[in-house]
Amino acid sequence: MNRSPGNRRRCVVTAKQAPTRKYIVKLSDEERERLNTLIQTGRHRARQVLKARILLKADASEAGDAWTDSQIAEALDTSPDTVARTRQQLVEEGLDAALTRKHSPNSARKRIFDGAAEAKLIALACSAPPKGRARWTLTLLETAVVERNIVDRASDNTISRTLKKTRSNLTSRNSGLFRRTPMPPS
Repeated sequence: MNRSPGNRRRCVVTAKQAPTRKYIVKLSDEERERLNTLIQTGRHRARQVLKARILLKADASEAGDAWTDSQIAEALDTSPDTVARTRQQLVEEGLDAALTRKHSPNSARKRIFDGAAEAKLIALACSAPPKGRARWTLTLLETAVVERNIVDRASDNTISRTLKKTRSNLTSRNSGLFRRTPMPPS
């Protein structure tokens, strides 16, 4: 493609305009005092302190600073999206919701081996292996715990992690005992 000096493309860069603030933060005197106390005293989570600072800077009441999201993000070294989400949480859900992290019950998986099932697994791994086998393998243990109704399902990785917590590898030939080999006479 031929480009003569008169046929150049022009690239125009425009600055991204900050969106209009939909969520305006107006803190009461008690809320401001609570946030200041949270920042200045005690040991609190870094995320909680950050959100308290965001809310104090975003406060549009007479006593507040009423900074924009981009100003707050730059001053506190965080993203403008974090500032916007914190504003939104305060306006929609209140101060406590804005300061605390939401816990989703679906985020953490339920443990497959509870204390009783873990004890049964360890007892099984310490027992004599099946006929024709020198020792338990993770695959054999996986099948055995399901057959014996210890758990509904388990992978070999889950069994490995559970047995690893016992500080010895119960599926190896040497069950964790350290035997010193005698030194040959010199």
